[in-house]
Amino acid sequence: MLAKISSGKSVFGVLAYNKIKAENENATVLYRQKMFDSEDGKFLMRDCLDSFYPYLAKNSRTEKVVFHASLNSNPKDKLSDEQLSEIAQAYMDKLGYGNQPYIVLKHSDIKREHLHIISLRIDENGRKINDSYEVAHSMKICKELEEQFGLVPLKKGEREFELPKPINYQDGDLKHRTSNTIKFIMNNFRFQSFGEYRTLLECFNLTAEEVKGESNDKSYSGILYSVIDGKGNRQGKPFKSSLFGKEAGFEGLQKHFEKSKVAIEKENIKEKLRPVIAKAMREANSIKDFKVLMKKENIGVIFRENDQKRIYGVTFIDFQNHTVLNGSRLGKEFSANVFNERFNAVQKPVEIPKHTEQISQTASPDLSIGSLFSIFDVGTSGDDYEAEVSANQREYDNRKRNLKAKKKRGRGI
Repeated sequence: MLAKISSGKSVFGVLAYNKIKAENENATVLYRQKMFDSEDGKFLMRDCLDSFYPYLAKNSRTEKVVFHASLNSNPKDKLSDEQLSEIAQAYMDKLGYGNQPYIVLKHSDIKREHLHIISLRIDENGRKINDSYEVAHSMKICKELEEQFGLVPLKKGEREFELPKPINYQDGDLKHRTSNTIKFIMNNFRFQSFGEYRTLLECFNLTAEEVKGESNDKSYSGILYSVIDGKGNRQGKPFKSSLFGKEAGFEGLQKHFEKSKVAIEKENIKEKLRPVIAKAMREANSIKDFKVLMKKENIGVIFRENDQKRIYGVTFIDFQNHTVLNGSRLGKEFSANVFNERFNAVQKPVEIPKHTEQISQTASPDLSIGSLFSIFDVGTSGDDYEAEVSANQREYDNRKRNLKAKKKRGRGI
């Protein structure tokens, strides 16, 4: 079992999130502790707010008053609602929140059912509950609960990886869906540039653009998010990044880029990918073949082509390591220009890089490969091509000029 704990300032915000889930029949209430209960047992924000108010009224100093935990069991565990309620109660008791008001909801918006627990970090006397070493304590509790309830152990990194569905403009609730998608990407993927980030967004029918300017003699940089259709056309009005928290803004993304860079280098992700990609390049006879081979290795590939079908951008999405890498970032031998010559050019054979290292890229048994690739298995889509396109275009133009020069010399002879 794994638990993810978060703190927050807005009680209303976390309740509103679960309210939407409940209204869409993706969440049901399993258990209440010291909470008002509606006659039909359904989730009502008013009951929750009335239950929390006496605690909040006694402490106006604590900033982050919300306790919000997500409990995730192994998909192999088949648990009843009664068992899930018992597990949630035991978890809160052991963590020191057993006497607090809290509500437990079962979420079923993805294939893997999981629990959300909402409570407060302020006790009935107005004192802030000590949360020192809370994460480490939670991890220990999860192991105890696995033994107590006979659960299948679930380690970090083994949790079933479920991609949210692409946003459909016609479904409405765009702000909430956009927020969830951004949080999912930021929490689950590593990328080192704005282009790589935008690649992922476009796969979920979202896009982003940087906005720069000056105000009162001070320069500023911001991010605007927009919902798009399958052809990349913007739908409706854009959203400011401030609506989705600091991590979705310009500075938050810069920090994410740096953290991703460190993690990717530390885990040698590029060194692991190169031999896998090189092998597929040697074996594939077409773009389609190459994508199939990559899919077997749990790696998505997105090419960008112009109207003449010339490849000028390529991005790899490594689902095993949750990493997005532009082709040229892996090396010149994996740049878009090489792929264009490999699969589109007819003039001369291209030497494929020979990486002989053997690695294991097999997905976890709990990963749903079909769901992972259902939205990524596309021909041409968003790509971190900015770093490649100018260099590739220059090389392409130089070749055209050289060809013209040869023709002129031939006519002169």
